[in-house]
This record gives sequence, structure tokens and C-alpha cells, in this order.
Amino acid sequence: MNGRARCGRITGAGAGTLAVLLALGGCSGGAKPAPHGAASAPGATASRPAVPSGPYVAIGDSYTAGLKVDPAGGGVRGCSRSAANYPSLVAADLHLAPGRFTDVSCSSATTADLTAAQQVAGGSNPPQLDALSAATGLVTIGIGGNDAGFMKVMEHCAEQGVAASLLRAVDPKGAKDAPCRDSYTAADGSDKLTGVIGTVGQNVAGVLGEVTRRAPHAKVYLVGYPALLPADPARCGSLLGGAVTAGDLAFLAAQEQRLNAELKNRAEAAGAVFVDTYTPSLGHDMCSGQSTRWIEPPFPAAGRAPLHPNAAGQQGMAAAVLRSVRGG
Repeated sequence: MNGRARCGRITGAGAGTLAVLLALGGCSGGAKPAPHGAASAPGATASRPAVPSGPYVAIGDSYTAGLKVDPAGGGVRGCSRSAANYPSLVAADLHLAPGRFTDVSCSSATTADLTAAQQVAGGSNPPQLDALSAATGLVTIGIGGNDAGFMKVMEHCAEQGVAASLLRAVDPKGAKDAPCRDSYTAADGSDKLTGVIGTVGQNVAGVLGEVTRRAPHAKVYLVGYPALLPADPARCGSLLGGAVTAGDLAFLAAQEQRLNAELKNRAEAAGAVFVDTYTPSLGHDMCSGQSTRWIEPPFPAAGRAPLHPNAAGQQGMAAAVLRSVRGG
């Protein structure tokens, strides 16, 4: 997310979202993993799969890279890779030597940037999948939000919220509860974003297949996205100042859950493990208090990236990955 109006960015569409909110006066596939427990004789302790010791390769967009999470890590400057992102925390917890951990994640990455060089500020990030080899033992992948244009959708919903707010001042009865949702609803009542999310799934399936080809012995974990919004949209009223209607906040939350469900289905079909970061992040969304949130709001704390995981969010995502890796 970063740059070109994609999930995981703070410029482009992300900047447009902030401008809209300001105007309102608002506020701030490798080999199939072993089962969790092998069958055992009565009274015996079920065994857990062996924890991979690497080499570990981390692939993904800015939710993986750790945009604006201190301290800064290596790589091309425009990738905004943190040394305290969830891959780094996972590698440290697994006690992997530096030579057995490679982080090639990059802000603004789409699935296309995994097989082709990605041009960012300061240079070019090589194709991320090039870091894989037959020796790779562990792979985590966090990708798909930018393919879905999730930040562009959020910007559109903010614009629709502004229009609804202005209309409500003139004609209270004429304002819609969910104008953004309505704009994404086709004449036959179907959701226009269904096809977009399906295409994301196809792209991710292709990535998982390529990972299997390049790293046939690796255990592969596809990492989902944490909750940006709460289950109860009313909790965001004071934070967003009405910039996005309650109905559209619910719509956006539902779209993120649909994206995660698509990623989960594609992971399972490819024999990879899906890591659910959404469930453990509930109650830590951007509308939570500063001391509890994992996701920064449109107007974040100083030095942090809007609509992105902060340090606590990266720690929470690392914990979810480690639970999956350890079979917990």
C-alpha cells in the first residue's frame, strides 16, 4: 500500500482520502503443511509439525513491509521496509541467523511486482519471487490489497460521504445511508466489487503456484489483512466526523472480510496456510483508542502511516504468524 492508489499507501488515493476528510473538518504454495497434530495412540501426546528453521523469505506489500514503523530496515528507500515489521519479529522469535532471513517486501506492491521489478523512490525493488530457491524452507506472503484497489474504494466512499453530508444539510430526507455501497451496486442488485475480488484471488493463486515451483520444499503462509474498521460502525462517528456514513463503514468492513475470505480460499486450494490476522485485531481497529489500536486512523499519531498497522499492529500480526507456524 503506497504510491499508486492501492491498499498500503499514503500517497495517491490515500492522500485523496485524507484531503476529503480534512475538507469535512473531521479528525484524525509450497508443499502442503503437515496437519496440526498427527494421529496418535490413545493416551499419547499429539505431535506438532516441525517449526521451519528457514531459510525464510518474506514477500508482500506495505502491510508486510511495515510502512513508517521504526526503526527503518534495509532495501530500496521507497519500499519503506521496517526492521520491526512482522517478518523481522517472526525471524527473531524463530532465532534465525541473518543469512537465513530475507525480507523483500515493498510498499505499493501488487501481485505483478512479485514477478517483475518494482520502481519506487530511490531505485528498483527486484522481483520479489526471485528471492526464493529450492533451499527456502519458510515463506510468508502478504499481498492482494493493492490489486483490489482497496484504498481507492475508501477514497471513493469518503467522497460519497462528503456529498451525502452536503445533501443532508439541504435535503435531510434525500441523503442516502450508504451512498458508496449504492454506487458499487449494479442495476441487477449485484456488487460490482465481486469481480474485482475474484480477480485478486486468481492473481494470488498464480503467485502461490509460482512459489510452489520455485520453493517446492517450503512451508507457505498467506497472511490476511487486519481489521481496519470495527464491527459497530457507530464507534467511528466521532473519529471520522461523518466523512463516511455508517452504512458505508459497514460496507467497507464487509469488503475487507470478503477479501480475506478470498485469500483464505485460495491458500487452502494451493495447499498453503492462511494466517488470520483479522480476528485477533478485532477491537484494535483504527477507531480504537491510541493505546489499543493496531491500525492508524486517517489522521495518525505523529510519524505514523494513516490506515496502516503501527508497531503494535506489526507485533499482533507477528503473533498470528507464529501461532500458525508453530501449529498453535
